[in-house]
Amino acid sequence: MNIKFAFAVTNEGFFPKTHFGDAEKYLIYQLEKNQINFDQEVSNSFIDLDEGKQHGSKKKGEAIIALLKGKDIDVMVSRQFGKNIKMINKHFLPIIVSEETPDSIIEILVKHIQLIQDELTENTGEYKLFTIKHGIMESVGKKLDK
Repeated sequence: MNIKFAFAVTNEGFFPKTHFGDAEKYLIYQLEKNQINFDQEVSNSFIDLDEGKQHGSKKKGEAIIALLKGKDIDVMVSRQFGKNIKMINKHFLPIIVSEETPDSIIEILVKHIQLIQDELTENTGEYKLFTIKHGIMESVGKKLDK
C-alpha cells in the first residue's frame, strides 16, 4: 500500500505548537518498502488566507485540503488541529504528535504502519483521530462528525 504523509512544520523543520493550517510548510513523506522516505517540501501559501475574518476559516481549510489532495496525501501529522479537523478527517487520517521533530515520528509511524493501513483501508467516510505520545500511537477512539 502506497501511503503519503504531510508533516506540518516550521521553516526550521520542527513541529510548531500551532494548528496544521498555520504551519509554514509541509514536508511530504512516502511509504516505500516499509520505509518512510522524504519526497518533497511544499510551502503553505494559505497560512494567512481569510484569517482576518475568522481563525480556522472554512475557505482556508478547503484550500489546504485541495493542495494536499493534489499531492495524493493520505495522512496529516501535526502538533495540533483546529476546528477544520471536522473537514480534514473526511479526506485524510489526522495524527497529533507530541514530539518536536519529524525524525522522531518517522520511526514510530513505521512501527505502527499496520494500524495506519487498517484505518485507511477500513475508512467509512471519516477517519479516526490518532495521537502519538511517548512513542506510542493510538486512536482517540471517536469519529469527528459534529
